[in-house]
Amino acid sequence: MTSLTVGTQSLRRGLNMLRWLGANQGEDVKLRDLIEASGLERSTAYRLVAALVEEGFAERDPVTKRYRLGLEAMHIGLMATDRTPLVEKCRMSLRRLARISGDTVFLVVRHGDHALCLHREEGSFPIKALTTNVGQRRLLGIGAGGRAMLAQLSEAESDAICARHRAEFEALGLNAAGLRADMREIQTRGYAAIQDTITIGVSGIGCAFRPSPVMLAAISIGAITSRMDLARRQELSELLALECKQHGG
Repeated sequence: MTSLTVGTQSLRRGLNMLRWLGANQGEDVKLRDLIEASGLERSTAYRLVAALVEEGFAERDPVTKRYRLGLEAMHIGLMATDRTPLVEKCRMSLRRLARISGDTVFLVVRHGDHALCLHREEGSFPIKALTTNVGQRRLLGIGAGGRAMLAQLSEAESDAICARHRAEFEALGLNAAGLRADMREIQTRGYAAIQDTITIGVSGIGCAFRPSPVMLAAISIGAITSRMDLARRQELSELLALECKQHGG
């Protein structure tokens, strides 16, 4: 076996491990899981995942010793998100909402237990709610778009997410009972509404939709709270619903 062949084999093994971590994002995995999935010897699997951690393509939780996809892997993937089919499909809707509202509009997709921001359009109002950057992940249920997506899940699935991330929710003043009650309200009125959850003085509304049977996404609008009273929330939510309906309802 030549050095080139050996190098190619190692690269393929590393990429396969990276791909498997990505497929299981949101469910941190043990080294044993990586060994079983890759079919590699323990020492080989450990060297590969250790290299991924060193380069930032994987992360290892210091407490649980489990692995997850790292930020470098996500950043590389997100370099192309501005030209993803979903962004292209929704671009005019996002621009239209930003123009009409004057505020910031976000497109997010579900990524495991998180909402991943794919695109952001800024409106003309001088004080902008730039609470989330493109490529940034937030736990489902924290942002307006993530809250709207959480409400689309089954009660068992949403409860499981709340249980897995209880500490993160509680740090923001949220709990499972409160979120469950909000899920019911969202399902009734058709959109999510948050205030001061991410940033004090900032509010948002979000509407979820399914671009395909296997994808869950949401469009949200963020603004300073003084611009998001009940009447305006209702007005903007109707516009949101119309735009989301065009892309999957």
